[in-house]
Amino acid sequence: MTQPTTQQGKRQAVFLIGFLLVALLVAGVLSYLASSSPDGLDTVALEGCEVTETDAGEEELTGECIAKDAADSPVAGSPFADYGVGGNSSLVGLAGVVGVLVTALIGGGLFWLIRRRSGGSSDDSS
Repeated sequence: MTQPTTQQGKRQAVFLIGFLLVALLVAGVLSYLASSSPDGLDTVALEGCEVTETDAGEEELTGECIAKDAADSPVAGSPFADYGVGGNSSLVGLAGVVGVLVTALIGGGLFWLIRRRSGGSSDDSS
């Protein structure tokens, strides 16, 4: 009876490893093909405002729009801000790989904790 569960466990492990490899490939390679200046959200946020230059050479928003109340994120100065590493936008793939790995570790750890707290696996029901 342990044969099917061992085989099922191997299939799950192969699937999870394959899924992780595909996620790492997408994050590490395809992220370089993404636009460095996506404008969809910015365009919507600026609807109703005009961007004008001040005497100091800075930009100012006039009118009524969502972007007028925008502020920097509290983590804007963090090492992985703006999809790069340390402000270097050429390392966007590395930031994506680190993001995938951290997400997988946190998610896997949470699932492991939940499984242990629930009293083990569901293999005992068969």
